[in-house]
Amino acid sequence: MIRRPPRSTLFPYTTLFRSLKSIYEGDERFKAVDERTFQYKVGETDSKHSFLIEIRWGSDYPNNRPSVNLDAFYNNHIVNEVKEEVVRQVLQEAEENLGSAMTYTMIEWVKDNVESLMANQPQTTQIDEMTIAANSMDINSNVQTTTTSKEKKLQLSKAQKRKMLDYFDSKGERPRGWDWVDVVKHLSQTGHSEALDTQPVTS
Repeated sequence: MIRRPPRSTLFPYTTLFRSLKSIYEGDERFKAVDERTFQYKVGETDSKHSFLIEIRWGSDYPNNRPSVNLDAFYNNHIVNEVKEEVVRQVLQEAEENLGSAMTYTMIEWVKDNVESLMANQPQTTQIDEMTIAANSMDINSNVQTTTTSKEKKLQLSKAQKRKMLDYFDSKGERPRGWDWVDVVKHLSQTGHSEALDTQPVTS
């Protein structure tokens, strides 16, 4: 014989889970983590006023307040003071609805009051400033590297480049005898006296 949990502990959570899944069907902002834990993303994605709220019920649902938090990684842009104020006001709303299936009511209340809940959220946080500074450093570094690279490439004139090409053949190699000395040209530049000085003196 299969033993089942008492109806008082099975029924409330099963009903809550199925009801919320049905209500928010197709809403990608809603997530049922398990039969007691639910999350909802409030506000426009990537907005400074967007956050993800988590509501978790204890064993005495719905006669005591649930656990509410904004601990998700998605909320890293929200300052702690605002997080604490959101949790405080949501729990206050829960206190006024004890004894009823209030999860839907709490989520909808947060959605309706998102602007007032985020009133003290700064437009730019310390994390944003650090990100902007890092991006600025990357841009300056790239510009500096590009400028240096261009300067190096522009050091040779067209005439110098053409002269360099004259030293190499079609295979990119220097021709045989490129470093030989032109004896006639050398003598014409230094004069015949040097050549005569090298000859032995006869009596």
